[in-house]
Amino acid sequence: MDTIIGIDLGTSTTEAAIYQEGKPVIILNFDGKEVTPSVVGIDDTGNMIVGEKAEAQLLLAPERTAREVKRLIGTEAMVTLGKRNYSPVEISSMILSYVRNYAGRYLDRDISRAVISVPAYFDELQRQETMEAGRAAGFMVDRIINEPTAAALSYGLEHMDEESYVLVYDLGGGTFDVTLLEMFEGVLEVKASSGDNKLGGKDFDERLIQYLTGQFQDKNGIDLTKDTFAMARVRDEALHCKIALSTEEEYRVQLPVLVTKDNIPYAMDEVVTRAKFEELIQDLVARTHEPIDVVLSDSGISAEQLDKILLVGGSTRVPLVRRDIEAYFGKKPEAAVDPDYAVAQGAAIQAAIISGQIDESSELVMTDVNPYTLGVRALRGYDDEYMSVIIPRNKTIPTTKKRKFYTSWDGQTMAVIEVYQGESSSIRYNHCIGEFKLKGIPARAAGKEEIEVAFSYNQNGMLQVTGTIVSTGEEVSIDIDMLKTKEKRVDVSGWKEAELASDYRSFIRRAERWLKGHEGDKKVDDLLYRMKKAVLEEDDELAEDIEGQLRYYMGE
Repeated sequence: MDTIIGIDLGTSTTEAAIYQEGKPVIILNFDGKEVTPSVVGIDDTGNMIVGEKAEAQLLLAPERTAREVKRLIGTEAMVTLGKRNYSPVEISSMILSYVRNYAGRYLDRDISRAVISVPAYFDELQRQETMEAGRAAGFMVDRIINEPTAAALSYGLEHMDEESYVLVYDLGGGTFDVTLLEMFEGVLEVKASSGDNKLGGKDFDERLIQYLTGQFQDKNGIDLTKDTFAMARVRDEALHCKIALSTEEEYRVQLPVLVTKDNIPYAMDEVVTRAKFEELIQDLVARTHEPIDVVLSDSGISAEQLDKILLVGGSTRVPLVRRDIEAYFGKKPEAAVDPDYAVAQGAAIQAAIISGQIDESSELVMTDVNPYTLGVRALRGYDDEYMSVIIPRNKTIPTTKKRKFYTSWDGQTMAVIEVYQGESSSIRYNHCIGEFKLKGIPARAAGKEEIEVAFSYNQNGMLQVTGTIVSTGEEVSIDIDMLKTKEKRVDVSGWKEAELASDYRSFIRRAERWLKGHEGDKKVDDLLYRMKKAVLEEDDELAEDIEGQLRYYMGE
């Protein structure tokens, strides 16, 4: 079987590991180092550079360098490098391609398969785009694994006989995750996960940057935020300051000739104490409490029942973070795994399970949970945007859940089953991840026909949704690969030539005008695309249904 490596694609750094001789080993990059900065750039000759070389040019060419792209995964944001815009997927694929190349050299063989880690609280779009980045780099991505679960695997491999509740506290450069697991007889069972995808060490850096630039403006009357090159130097020094304050009580920030005004050079010279730094980030650290409470509540396990708290992620080195955890739980956290390498090592262990190097049936068994609620659009009273929950968040997978629904109007012969993911009771705030039509419902009075909807979700990221007409047994199902790339839009510009075009042309043009005045309304944009597609495919029923939805959103 082909070699499968584990990759921790992080906000700040990226690591890769391979399972060899009974243990995970970190793979050295082209610079002979275990850690690769998650930075991509274009050098003076126009060539793409990744890692340390890209990081080295941050100060000199910030306009040609990208960092912290992981935070943009799953968004429409673009990254500008030189004269061209790149998607977060493209930048991420460059980092993964670099990993693939150095892993191949290190192992002296072509590497084409990988397990890639993601924050537990990444939604399916973010997971899909991570998978897409892996494929673009030339990998067959065998599994997407949650970062805290990977870290727990790294710990569990050496503690197979333990019976305990373990809380993994994962605070990295850009994301925060917390996962609660139960370990018993070689089984790692994830009980619950939660997190914050916009909280991490980079936010600590940002608070320092705001403080330093504020002090500079107060003293010199100069706004550094308008100067790209000055800000690159301040950002770099803020990182050094944060790292130093993990072991020192104070740090002197010195940046000579930072900026000039009226031909006079100005320098930054500021002493930052650990106490001041902790004051700046206190509220950020406190933001970790809510996800912790969610995990404890969803798992039904109290803080007193926890046996161990494992720290993962470089930001857990900040003393305030460790003190806060100990105070919040009344229990001292443990450094039982390497906070920088545990995720990559755990991903390599998962890779070894997939490849058969580790016999999962006899050595190690792992379960996981779905981090987000899954459900369907349903009618509740006069609310036709209600999300009816089928599989609640933090349900152990694999799982199958069913719910029965009833026809909504007299003579209804078809139902459009829309599948959503998210925590809101309104579908407009959640993600639509698939839909299909169930036809052939006997035409009877409203509420007289039952429709059963079943969700089956497995550990490989496959969600099967089945709709069944109870009275006839007629059923339709779709398989939604939660880890495959999002659906690519097809060209629907030819809708005007379709036979149905005359029936919907006037409304579509009105909707297009409405959208121009409401730029950024993704819901209407998506519905308009789907309506044109339905017209192009001569699906009158679906086009009519979508027109009704569009009228609602447009306020008609």
